[in-house]
Amino acid sequence: MQKDEMIQLHTFLLQLKTHLEDMVKNNGGVEFIPYKKLDVTPFQVYKSKREHKLAVFTLSRGIATLMSNNNCPGLEKVSNRLDQMAERFMTEKEKELLRSSIELKP
Repeated sequence: MQKDEMIQLHTFLLQLKTHLEDMVKNNGGVEFIPYKKLDVTPFQVYKSKREHKLAVFTLSRGIATLMSNNNCPGLEKVSNRLDQMAERFMTEKEKELLRSSIELKP
């Protein structure tokens, strides 16, 4: 997948996240703390393809977790697999950043 296609997918997933949060009235957004910690948005086209790929996997994991927490059974496995895939693209600094965000969860 080319970088511009990755950015388009990233944009779509961000729109989907917003729509799903509105649908389920999710005001907390704890599922998306790791995505927010990455600080990579689709509008930051200067970020690397790897960073956008990591953001896509992390955002997808948050979406799957949000859906599994709202009566969509079976998405826990999808969420876990996306987490594993995202970890493959992380640098040590990003892993540490996300570990600290997980520790902040209530």
